Amino acid sequence: MKMKALLQIICAALLSSAVAGCIKNDIPYPRIQANFLSINAEGQSQGTVIDSTSRIVTLTFPEEVDIYSVNVTHYALTPGAQIVDDPFGSPVDLSTPLHVTLRLYQDYAWAIRANQDIERYFDVSGQVGSTLIDAPARRVVVDMPMTANLSKITVERAKLGAIGCTMSPDLSEGGTVDLSEPLKIEVTEFGRTSTWTIYAQQVDATVTTVSVDAWTCVAWVYGQAEAGKDNGIEYRLKGDSEWTRLDASEITSTGGSFYGRIIHLSPLTQYEARAYSDNDKGEAISFTTGSAVQVPNSDFDSWWLDGKVWCPWPEGGQQYWDTGNKGATTLGQSNSFPTDDTPTGEGWAAQLETRFIGIGALGKLGAGNIFVGNYLRTDGTNGVLSFGKPFTEHPTRMRGYLRYTCSPISHSNNTYTNLIGQPDTCIVWMALIDTPEPFEVRTNPKDQQLFDPEGSYVVAYGKVQFGETVPDYIPFEFTLDYRSTSHKPTYVVIAASASKYGDYFTGGNGSVLYVDDFELLYDY
Repeated sequence: MKMKALLQIICAALLSSAVAGCIKNDIPYPRIQANFLSINAEGQSQGTVIDSTSRIVTLTFPEEVDIYSVNVTHYALTPGAQIVDDPFGSPVDLSTPLHVTLRLYQDYAWAIRANQDIERYFDVSGQVGSTLIDAPARRVVVDMPMTANLSKITVERAKLGAIGCTMSPDLSEGGTVDLSEPLKIEVTEFGRTSTWTIYAQQVDATVTTVSVDAWTCVAWVYGQAEAGKDNGIEYRLKGDSEWTRLDASEITSTGGSFYGRIIHLSPLTQYEARAYSDNDKGEAISFTTGSAVQVPNSDFDSWWLDGKVWCPWPEGGQQYWDTGNKGATTLGQSNSFPTDDTPTGEGWAAQLETRFIGIGALGKLGAGNIFVGNYLRTDGTNGVLSFGKPFTEHPTRMRGYLRYTCSPISHSNNTYTNLIGQPDTCIVWMALIDTPEPFEVRTNPKDQQLFDPEGSYVVAYGKVQFGETVPDYIPFEFTLDYRSTSHKPTYVVIAASASKYGDYFTGGNGSVLYVDDFELLYDY
């Protein structure tokens, strides 16, 4: 019996080993990307930009913040994720991108970088054009006329570091320097000292027409000449004999660089412009203005019903706008649809309703919305959207009509619980963006990517919003804020929502926004 028991034990052990040896871990780990959902640092001047596609976090700081020593005060990750070797227990150096690894089944490399615009200048009397300031190389180059005495140059003002920096020699209030040879300046900021080198070079040109940025009804003309002279811009229809000089109010000068804004131009028309300085003229540059393109179905008169889904385009026709209805109808009815309640009493408008969609705790708040782009798919109870349609023009304003029924905020995610009970806010906004493809919006916290008006891809942005009931239709109009006159967009995005924070499932059940007759304007 003892031998039999021993054999049973041995057989059981061998069987166990055999079974264990045959078990393979063939079940793949879930592929859920570990993302930063939020991150904040002391002294930020703008909201954080989180690009989960490129896995880059951008923190923007004013120049009085030392980016060599940044205190990260808060961050939130995709549920279940963690930072490998968390560096945020002490100040971090963001003078160069900080690389961190987030882990959630797999490792994901992220970069955290600082964006900081420091105002630097070095202006001298009689210079030609603007000063070249090469911050990475700590180099300054000033162009001077051939007649200038480089050994006796008058500095009007200088600042080569952040606010509060000191310079040796101190030229912050001006002074006279010898630039016949390179001049060394010691700049101290945040306890660190660096050496800058100032160069002067003599140039022949008296006035130069540098460039023209032509929009549809507006053009921006850039020139450079000797500072202190009568510098300006003039233009004409191509082929005309007479030139029109811009009024001084339309000229902006910085040292020897200046630009003029020409308004009330005609679309798709040829002009030419040039810079002048006293009696000297720069070379004329020809340009053609753009077209006054309008967005299709911006009167919201075309709709069709696809099952339960209301679609804001003609059946079988061009699809330019879309809504979140495909997501809303998974648990309920469309909450963005046509209405004959319009400003003129004719045609259709868009009625956008914020509703809790579901039963009891099973469901989510859905903000009524309409946007230029496509609803791609539903991810659980979240949406994946494609923002934007191809667009290359430069409108200056947008206008339309709206009315709004405002409800108290009844639902929120964890970020906006403090808003419960406060009045909901509707929003209409427009952006021009420069991206290689439409911008993908994902509302699922596990893979969240939301549109950011401060993102580097934004060429221009404008909005209007109301946090109170607007009982009757009113006209609205807002100006698009451009970051550069030369940056050309690739896509246009226009969106309207009955709840401003609808992307975060935050809003008031029963808020309703009506919008109609959107129009793009191209002149100032």
